[in-house]
Amino acid sequence: MEIQGNIAVVTGGASGLGAATAAHFASLGCKVAIFDLDRERGEQHAKDIDGLFVSVDVSDEVSVSAGLDAVENWAGSSVRVLVNCAGIVIGSKTVGKHGAHPLADFEKVIRINLIGTFNCTRLTAARMSEAQPLNCGDRGVVVSTASVAAFDGQVGQAAYSASKAAVAGMTLPIARDLANNAIRVCTIAPGIFMTPMMAGMPESVKQTLGDSVPYPKRMGDPREFAKTAAHIVDNQYLNGETIRIDGAIRLAPR
Repeated sequence: MEIQGNIAVVTGGASGLGAATAAHFASLGCKVAIFDLDRERGEQHAKDIDGLFVSVDVSDEVSVSAGLDAVENWAGSSVRVLVNCAGIVIGSKTVGKHGAHPLADFEKVIRINLIGTFNCTRLTAARMSEAQPLNCGDRGVVVSTASVAAFDGQVGQAAYSASKAAVAGMTLPIARDLANNAIRVCTIAPGIFMTPMMAGMPESVKQTLGDSVPYPKRMGDPREFAKTAAHIVDNQYLNGETIRIDGAIRLAPR
């Protein structure tokens, strides 16, 4: 599906992988709307890419529906691409120094990372389904974000790994659900990327993390994630797949 001239929503688009994806899609001639709760960063980034910012809680049905209404009113046409990048990380052992893993923390990670991804997917796909097919036959494309932690989660990552494994696990059934609607669904599982969280770490830590990658020995550039998302949109035969982008890393227990 052509990116140029179409409408994309990027959740978590105010920073990190989402911000890079929003910028890359905009550079390819796509009209991009950012869904995020970080209004200051989101509005500035939307201004930089000539896009739209909407304050949206991805886990809330009313909030996402209102956000999609705003995008359609702004763009004057249907959303054709959804990139789910919104997510959080909370580290906690199942049983740690202070006792059992707080259930509220586990629920929060699942709600944002998993339920938020599914909520945005189902509501956006419902609207895509009502749109006329494009010349290529696609009605839309959904790209979600998992993590290599879905497959080799580390100590303290039970909640995060569970949420990301579920995102990967639902990719194929959702793709099958939406096949008759001509909507493709894929997921990207990134490894260690230079996100704002990583950027704030000491140089020695960043060097160690980069050296742990078999090749190339560095952390991933968010623009590489963005290019992968764009390729999924462009390559019509990519569907129902979770793609690792990680320099061949396999995470150690800690």
